[in-house]
Amino acid sequence: MSFLLKDMPTSEKPRERAKMYGFAFLSEVELLAILLRCGTKNLSVKDLSLKILEKEEEVGGFDNLRLSSLLEIYGMGEAKAITILAALEFAKRRNKETVEGRRKIKETKDVWHFYQNYFEGSTQEKFLVLFLDTKNYILSEKVLFIGTVNQSMIHPRDIFREAILNNAVKILCIHNHPSGNPVPSKSDKLVTKRIKESGELLGILLLDHVVIGENSYYSFVEENEIV
Repeated sequence: MSFLLKDMPTSEKPRERAKMYGFAFLSEVELLAILLRCGTKNLSVKDLSLKILEKEEEVGGFDNLRLSSLLEIYGMGEAKAITILAALEFAKRRNKETVEGRRKIKETKDVWHFYQNYFEGSTQEKFLVLFLDTKNYILSEKVLFIGTVNQSMIHPRDIFREAILNNAVKILCIHNHPSGNPVPSKSDKLVTKRIKESGELLGILLLDHVVIGENSYYSFVEENEIV
């Protein structure tokens, strides 16, 4: 049994996996293991991480974790407990700062509200991707493709490369129809299916694909085109 991160096989080391795939792809156990660095004589670092998650569930969430409750865990020393609590407090403060002022997608109407004028005057189709966190706050947005939406133009690898760089766990695609008619074409539907399937392989959810027209929109989710 391995008690130190350095003793784990390279393919299983959380730090190596973070460098290869990004922190968004690490489990909570792996993230905690990086903070803890090592386990104890009789408890591996991953087992200790699991016990922290069990304690978190017992007390009703990370916000309720206290130094005393962490020290109740077998193998948890004061230094490790303080490290965990400091990391949680830092994340809480940063999250409060970044969430304030950021837009959140609660429903498809929010997309229409935020982006109905985004494509105004455009004579070409533009494919905009929103990169979202677990609570649907927009981390970033980027126009990745310009031109008629088709399978040869839209490359899922480019979309998900950006998603990984932004630590996004969800994406939402938006593109316009300069004709004003938002009804998706056959190519629109094929592209959407391809993106959805690619995201499933990577664990990144396609939240919706919205086509913006002149005075209306088409949502693949609202029309049950994405299940």
